[in-house]
Amino acid sequence: MPFLGKDWRSPGWSWTKTEHGWKRMVFFGHELEDNNREIVLKELCNDNNDNLFVGDVCELATTKRKKDFYNNNTKSQFVFRDKWIYVQKGSTKERHGYCTLGEALNRLDFSSAIQDLRRFNYVAKLFQLIARSQLTSLSGAAQKNYFNILEKIVRKVLEDHYNPRLVKELLQDLSSTLHSLTIHVGRCVLVGNVNIWLCRLETIVKWQQELNNMQIPKQMCTGMSFSDLPLHMQNKILLKLSDACDIINLGQATPTLHILSENRTLWKKLCHFHFSDKPFCNNLVLTKSDNVDWKLMYFNLQKHYPMREQYGDTLHFCKHCSILFWKDFGHPCTANDPDSCLMPISPQHFIDLFKF
Repeated sequence: MPFLGKDWRSPGWSWTKTEHGWKRMVFFGHELEDNNREIVLKELCNDNNDNLFVGDVCELATTKRKKDFYNNNTKSQFVFRDKWIYVQKGSTKERHGYCTLGEALNRLDFSSAIQDLRRFNYVAKLFQLIARSQLTSLSGAAQKNYFNILEKIVRKVLEDHYNPRLVKELLQDLSSTLHSLTIHVGRCVLVGNVNIWLCRLETIVKWQQELNNMQIPKQMCTGMSFSDLPLHMQNKILLKLSDACDIINLGQATPTLHILSENRTLWKKLCHFHFSDKPFCNNLVLTKSDNVDWKLMYFNLQKHYPMREQYGDTLHFCKHCSILFWKDFGHPCTANDPDSCLMPISPQHFIDLFKF
């Protein structure tokens, strides 16, 4: 009999009752249901196949054919119904093996996450950290999935013109890492043929050229624009920005915005937002009278301290279940108060979870 309750060690599989007993249900991607890619299962086990498979053997062969068909006709490795993963760093009596970074990339469905603007920056930053230090720790299948998702990120930027600067930095870091691994270090640290990696380098260069040549069309707006707002409202909007590059770029639009972007109070609050929790910066007090060049102070502090990260949505980790998941999708938690066990996970913390 299958276990029907919630078990913190494992959520269990999905089972269905048939005439021959209980059988586990295997879920494939929704693209298998497309009429253009429909597989006629009867043809796999008909009389023309010389009766190679019978009974359960035929069913296993059919399942494998369906999975191979899906992997060969789609760019994602495998679509899982559950958008969460159990994180463990060693074998136990209940669970054998451990979770890897590549498995997390597949199970957490980052392909769909980049379509959500709240999660796009989070995924792009995570992929940038992987490109800097964790690329060689990925398996061959995980590396393939990494570049497939990266291609979707680039395509989204080219189509929606959303945050191209972050993706350009991601591609630059990835290109530098691959140059170092393929030329200076050697091919022994990479999984797969070195020619594949050289082709990927050429693809990255092509993506960089497309992003550099990207032209953002001018939007024809018949209503009120940003410049039509009162100056105090424009100033309040600038105070909500947490990225110095965005403030500088916005200041280049009009002379009025340039004056607002050079406001000392704006840069002072920006320093306080990013660096007030640092030991050296505890005395950053917001006062009206001072002679400090806060814009220069910001860029000096940026050289020595990491900036505070801010994302619309992040992955969460349940300390009770040891499960990593997107909060909107949830997970099978058995705690009495699940919200008290949740902990937001930054991109760097995500990487640290899979360091053994």
